Amino acid sequence: MRIALLDSGIGLLAAAAAVRRARPDADLVLSSAPDSMPWGPRTAEDITARALDCARAAAAYGPDALIVACNTASVHALEVLRAELEPAVPVVGTVPAVKPAAAAGGPLAVWATPATTGSPYQRRLIARFGNGAEITEVPCHGLADAVEKGDEAAVAAAVAAAAALTPRAVRSVVLGCTHYELVAERIRAAVGSPPAPDPVLYGSAAAVAAQALRRIGAEPDPTAPPTGGLTVLHSGRPTELPGPARGYAEGRLLVADRAVRTG
Repeated sequence: MRIALLDSGIGLLAAAAAVRRARPDADLVLSSAPDSMPWGPRTAEDITARALDCARAAAAYGPDALIVACNTASVHALEVLRAELEPAVPVVGTVPAVKPAAAAGGPLAVWATPATTGSPYQRRLIARFGNGAEITEVPCHGLADAVEKGDEAAVAAAVAAAAALTPRAVRSVVLGCTHYELVAERIRAAVGSPPAPDPVLYGSAAAVAAQALRRIGAEPDPTAPPTGGLTVLHSGRPTELPGPARGYAEGRLLVADRAVRTG
């Protein structure tokens, strides 16, 4: 079994780790283009072209499914990717978890990149799945870039700035960028308001991992032997998992007791 994932950078780690936990025997192909990130400010055509390049590089390794582990790429490129790769390779997109968060009741906040916050796409998502909940859209300036670089001081500053824009009464926070899931506990601590319970965080990694397995007719098996390999591609070039990625629990999980394939 081989699952490929694409993103602009290391935001794909959360979904990759979710696949690894569900199927330790699955080979993973991580395809990104960190030299071109962030993708959010780019045009839809540019984002689509870059996502296609990443997808084609991953497809050369014969994956059974491809996860578009990037909210921005899912918005702009998902249909083009599916038109090119399916039905041979099922393509699974990433959507912010507004629906389950709103179903649990508000008020809630949606943390997203400045380019996504207030966008027609996010507004449609909220209108369709908001369930009448009180929802605050929070732009997270610089957070994805800080996570990508593993810059602890910049992460702390970006999280604090976004937390200051988040109403204290929120019961849940939707993580609308895959990079944010890598610093979820720091976000939870920043938006907590004791003695009230910490807000529930809603990410997408577990859901997209489960959907990818369903699309290929595979069942989760966390007890499977840990034989799955790891291939890392940067703009199609085989490489190692970058240093900042190993600073997150998800990155360490992917390389634990496994050799990263560079070819």
